[in-house]
Amino acid sequence: MQDLKPNEQRSQNAILLIWIALALNCISLVSSYFQYDLLQTAANGGEISTEAVTSNDNREQAIGIIQLIIFVLSAITFIQWFRRAYFNLHLRVNHLSQTEGWAAGCWFVPIVNLFKPYQIMKELFQETHLFLKRNEVHTREHLSIASLGLWWTFWIMDRFVGQFVFKYSMKAETIDELTTSTIAQLISNGIGIVLAIITINIITDYSKLELVMHKVKITE
Repeated sequence: MQDLKPNEQRSQNAILLIWIALALNCISLVSSYFQYDLLQTAANGGEISTEAVTSNDNREQAIGIIQLIIFVLSAITFIQWFRRAYFNLHLRVNHLSQTEGWAAGCWFVPIVNLFKPYQIMKELFQETHLFLKRNEVHTREHLSIASLGLWWTFWIMDRFVGQFVFKYSMKAETIDELTTSTIAQLISNGIGIVLAIITINIITDYSKLELVMHKVKITE
């Protein structure tokens, strides 16, 4: 039987990028609060210098660009890990519902990407646990399906709130509109921080299961 392909480095890459994304969300959270405070000053009739406005806009723009770059890189490394994990499970389980290529492709198909990645992640954990149980391998590593549900709930929230922030901020001109956009950005950052923590835990937990699965000796 074919040996499992190494996936530890991919999991480490994904976790590192998600930690960076989490740190940027924290920075963005603070920056958005400063912007909110600036807008409140303007709304209450306070004077704001041109330098303060320019500095705020430049800071927000720089953070946004860096966040976009890190988001793309973290998405790539996560999907690489996710696909390799599903590929390895295919080497041990014959009745999986999807191909390993679809574990990557499903993230890019509209509508399908609202539920299929969660189903595959759920299958990863369930089938790996069943495989270890069939081979009488006992492990303390276990992630509840409720935790996966929480992860996916925050992923959906992050996606839709992020889309709202992007579209609304593009047309926001008045102080009230900019304030609404900034509050939405604060909410988006908070959701992103929680999502990052949950995702890191999921990758870490499954990576431990995968290492145990590597050690199981299967005879032809």
